[in-house]
Amino acid sequence: MSDIEYALNQAANIKGAFAVAIVDYDSGMTLGSRGGSAEFDLDVAAPGNSEVVRAKFDVMQKLGLRETIEDILITLDSQYHLIRPIYSNNEDKLFFYLVLNRQQANLAMARRDLRMIGQRFYLDDPSSAAAVPAQDQGYYPAVGRR
Repeated sequence: MSDIEYALNQAANIKGAFAVAIVDYDSGMTLGSRGGSAEFDLDVAAPGNSEVVRAKFDVMQKLGLRETIEDILITLDSQYHLIRPIYSNNEDKLFFYLVLNRQQANLAMARRDLRMIGQRFYLDDPSSAAAVPAQDQGYYPAVGRR
């Protein structure tokens, strides 16, 4: 099973998860997804949020902020949309896009779970360990899935 398939399967199992995707925010291309419905087209929503991520990184650069984005939360009446950049030392510009049903989800636990899934996504590559923000390090042993 590939890194992407494994990570998507893990994220899809987060309590309240309705849809999940891994997206390249540079191109807007969805690398993989799970869930969605006829009323919620994940193939439109996931790449559309690439603009949100690019805009936030652009504003941070203009402000001179030298910090990392943990996640971006969009709260709707019945859903949470959680965007979490995936940090690594390679040139990939990826993020998780997780849609949660508000009635079923525990937002704090979903954020924690997605952080851990994202951390594990690149853990096998020893050169990427330094790219994981300090607050995210230490949850998994040195041997991970890739």
